[in-house]
Amino acid sequence: MRGGSRALQRGMSSLALSVLDLVPVRTGQTSAQAVGASLDLASRADDLGYRRYWFAEHHNMPAVASTAPPVLIAAAASRTRRIRVGSGGVMLPNHAPLIVAEQFAALEAIAPGRIDLGIGRAPGSDPVITQLLRASGTAGDVERFPDHVQDIALMLQPDGATVQFTSGGEYSVRSTPAATGAPELWLLGSSDYSAQLAATLGLPYVFANHFSGQGLDRALDLYRSSFRPTEAHPEPRTFLTANVVAAPTVEEADDRALPQLRMMARLRLNRPLTALETVEEAHAALAAAPDPQEEQIHAAAKANWFVGDAAGVRSSLADFAARHGVDEIMISPVAGSFAGEDPTTSPGRVQTLELLAA
Repeated sequence: MRGGSRALQRGMSSLALSVLDLVPVRTGQTSAQAVGASLDLASRADDLGYRRYWFAEHHNMPAVASTAPPVLIAAAASRTRRIRVGSGGVMLPNHAPLIVAEQFAALEAIAPGRIDLGIGRAPGSDPVITQLLRASGTAGDVERFPDHVQDIALMLQPDGATVQFTSGGEYSVRSTPAATGAPELWLLGSSDYSAQLAATLGLPYVFANHFSGQGLDRALDLYRSSFRPTEAHPEPRTFLTANVVAAPTVEEADDRALPQLRMMARLRLNRPLTALETVEEAHAALAAAPDPQEEQIHAAAKANWFVGDAAGVRSSLADFAARHGVDEIMISPVAGSFAGEDPTTSPGRVQTLELLAA
């Protein structure tokens, strides 16, 4: 709805907001219900005027259903009208570059001018799953990551790429027969390596601040100071991600943040993962077995999150963007659910998006 877009512009001034979705799966929820809730959220983000909606790639996690970003992007594109949809990101070492190029060229044909291809080099899972994903051995050479990024960029162009044979001769490769445009390519990361590579290749860059936040200033400085302009990107271009929960009250926001904080603690402490707890389950588990280590991780993580009432979160996000010189924040709406909420919906995440746009 057009009114929603104007509300977002008024509420956040010149700051654009986007969404990163891991398709969370909570207790008592099926994958089908979780995916349906995320597609509804993408449609709502479109109505509210958000700039992009990206799906992450993670594998074999009980609380995360975003295993196949291209499939989810296609579904979201069919449910939206103007918002950009993409990957945040495709973990390139898990995939052959040509397959990635073909998938995203097809997505560009489905939603011309609305597709983003965010690429990362992390595995997106544990070593066993990584080995299974890379069983063919054709794409798992992390050392060739820069070459594979450049190969994809070339193959996505309407004219395609040319393979040079060592014995002489050439071979043309196109990701689709008759492209009229190409997805926008972004390099993702949370380290100096990714920042430096994006600068060297002259690509837009996103720092994964939602993951840890450590090294943010250094990565941005490195990217901006080392950027090599290209015809497509004459200047460095970047935005940041952030974990966000907005609610009518600070107390409700704190409640809805708790299930995801406990999931973060399990990851950090290498404990067995489960479906995302409800708010009630998270509180009951903490009360039954207080854990100083876990509480310390909660506090450290929450210091880098944006949790509170609408006015407070909007103000903090605007300050965060200004401090780091960006005009866009991609929020990961990590609001959990109460036990009685319909498993086909994600009210806390919808509420976060609506409150920030109001």
